[in-house]
Amino acid sequence: MTFDEEWAAARAGASQTVAMRLNQSDGEPGQGGGAKDLTVNQDDLGAVGHDAYELHGKLSRDGDHARPTTFNAAIALTNGNFASGPAVLKVHDRWNKQLRTLLDACAQISNHLDHSKASHAGNDADIVGRFTSVSKLNEYFE
Repeated sequence: MTFDEEWAAARAGASQTVAMRLNQSDGEPGQGGGAKDLTVNQDDLGAVGHDAYELHGKLSRDGDHARPTTFNAAIALTNGNFASGPAVLKVHDRWNKQLRTLLDACAQISNHLDHSKASHAGNDADIVGRFTSVSKLNEYFE
């Protein structure tokens, strides 16, 4: 068997395996599993949003410890005509950029999930308010 033939057979086998995994959900061992709906409740949204908020706080507090000393070292090395000075300054700048990006992402996740949780709670309250009596319910089905 040539390499191309072997490679084609390996790809075909892999695509069948992936297709089989994607066509079923995890069920009991030895069973195919059934269709399942994606469900998320407000507690899940709140927990993830809270974790993102806590991570943002910790990163804000702890993610900046090395920045001042790295900057001072970069300046000292550059002033001493060491070739590594600009490289250390580049590390300093890259760290700041990555930290700001990560802080922004955590804030967006936290804010979005807090908004989603509040929005879903409002929608639930609106639905409950609309169907508070049997007569209201009857109006929708007439």
